[in-house]
Amino acid sequence: MISSKFTSYSISNKSLPIYLLKRKCNINKNFNKSNFVSPLTTNNLINKSSYYRFYSNNNQNSYEFIDRKLNLIPITTNYEDAVKGFKWSIPDYFNIGQEMCDKHATDPSKMNHIAIKHIINENTGDVKSYTFKDLQTKSNKFSNKFKEIGLKRGDRVGVLLTQGFDCALSHISVFRSGMITMPLFTLFGPEALEYRISNSGASCVITDPENVEKLLGILPKVSTLKKIIVHGKLPEKLKSSHYGSIFEEWNEEISNTFSDSFEPVKTKSEDPAIIIFTSGTTGNPKGCLHAHRVLIGHLPGIQFPQNHFPLRKSTNDYVFYTPADWAWIGGFFDVLAPSLFYGVTVLAHRMTKFEPKKIVELMEKHKVDTAFLPPSALKIMKQDESLKKYKMQSIGSGGECLGDKLLSWSKEQFGVEVNEFYGQTEANLLVGNSSTVFDIRSGSMGKPIPGHIVEVIDENCNILQEQVGDIALKTPDPVSFLTYWNNDSAAKKKYRGDWLITGDLGKKDKDGYIWYVGRDDDIINSSGYRIGPAEIENCLLKHPSISNAGVVGVPDPIRGEIVKAYIVLNPSYKPTDQLKKEIQNFVKTFLAAYEYPREIEFIESLPTTTTGKIIRKDLRLLHKITKEQQQNTQ
Repeated sequence: MISSKFTSYSISNKSLPIYLLKRKCNINKNFNKSNFVSPLTTNNLINKSSYYRFYSNNNQNSYEFIDRKLNLIPITTNYEDAVKGFKWSIPDYFNIGQEMCDKHATDPSKMNHIAIKHIINENTGDVKSYTFKDLQTKSNKFSNKFKEIGLKRGDRVGVLLTQGFDCALSHISVFRSGMITMPLFTLFGPEALEYRISNSGASCVITDPENVEKLLGILPKVSTLKKIIVHGKLPEKLKSSHYGSIFEEWNEEISNTFSDSFEPVKTKSEDPAIIIFTSGTTGNPKGCLHAHRVLIGHLPGIQFPQNHFPLRKSTNDYVFYTPADWAWIGGFFDVLAPSLFYGVTVLAHRMTKFEPKKIVELMEKHKVDTAFLPPSALKIMKQDESLKKYKMQSIGSGGECLGDKLLSWSKEQFGVEVNEFYGQTEANLLVGNSSTVFDIRSGSMGKPIPGHIVEVIDENCNILQEQVGDIALKTPDPVSFLTYWNNDSAAKKKYRGDWLITGDLGKKDKDGYIWYVGRDDDIINSSGYRIGPAEIENCLLKHPSISNAGVVGVPDPIRGEIVKAYIVLNPSYKPTDQLKKEIQNFVKTFLAAYEYPREIEFIESLPTTTTGKIIRKDLRLLHKITKEQQQNTQ
């Protein structure tokens, strides 16, 4: 059964998106379809007959793989033709894991094709390859392990693993078991992990020996966590410890004792599949809950900025890579999930340190032709003047504006224009560029990706032309989220009528290009990571020297932005460089490495509202004024 989180959800706001209403439909036996007025009628991009089939076809007995020829943008050099030629087709039943794995493992022409090439040693370059058949067999055994330890449909399972076969296997097995997966970044500190595991009510975490210590430290604080599965071997002292019964080993020896036969759970497109935590703005990070159909919702957003991927050639001839970790929506749904959905090989490797020369050598050696390279990666590459040129077929990038110089360098370096795109955790890949369809205008996010209705609107939902307003997505849309886990009230605030409000401000020009203007929240965008200030402020306030703290993002030529903390000290402490370093190390201990404040400025008081909220825009202005004064005195 699905968690009670869904069965108890009450719908009282008619402005909620269709998917939250449909969530209610699935569990309310008294639902009267004839009384349900859907905003779907206003969206001609949806294939209505297939989208609503499940209302009259709940007795479907077998799972049918979705036709890969559906949900494709036609190859064209005309944007309007691309928009008109695209139609959504969402089946009754859909499971991300089965579509990434079983579909190809049961196809004689694909079963022996390499699904994942995992670089297991970055020093020697040793690689271990896994076919789609390997993936299915190993997933069947792993799924049987879930059953043995009592995991069931609807349970939340954290995956604390970096790029690699074990990470992909874990997510796919969770999907196929009807459970809800939750990617966890391996650079998260104990507090970040504790919050996400507790908030989601996760009953299991899958990890490796390197991350066991982090979990050991928070076990007393996370009451829902019953099992931790470790890929590899456990230390003997841990097995005999107080927590020994919580840990389960998973390795080749143990795997061989399990059956390689497993019947995947039949899930609907609307059933919950994954929780990805957003960055916190005015509070803690929110668990963004997506349904299985979110993978379908991402497909045009991969095809468009990747220059008609996967229609350029046979899917057996592609190799897709990103240095972005799969714990984020960009790494997972911009690369891993859609690649395996189409039967395309994914190169898996997460370097301990980003080294441009090694990355280019790696891509050349393994014939990578399609990539998602975050702006921070491209900026670091550009700094290496000795970097060997390597020709790619398509590169997508997103998270921040690249600018003329970086776009020009990237085209010369890789022989192809980099297509920038835009999205967020709640609804990803909404706007993008496609150099094979229209000219790229530097600084623009591009145009709405076919399949998505994206406009700039005012507070009354009027569509604006060449005026600044809210960038918004018209719903229903298969890429949009279901709700925030344990925070339905915040999910409601994301909507204005049928429009999902991104929280970013933009302007749409007369030619349909959308330009990013700013944001109406305080998210910090550093090296592609979206960082919420509240979590860092809360951590800072635990340091004995700190009375109050305000965190903002400030411009940085390499990372786009860096975290800066304005700190009010307690009276007994003096502002010193040594104290700055101590505070930075303190934050590193508890949060992710990229979240620590690279700049710290001590200040007598923080600008606040009458209710005590920090006015972060004033802090950003203070930083700007200070920098200008410093430049004028030089």
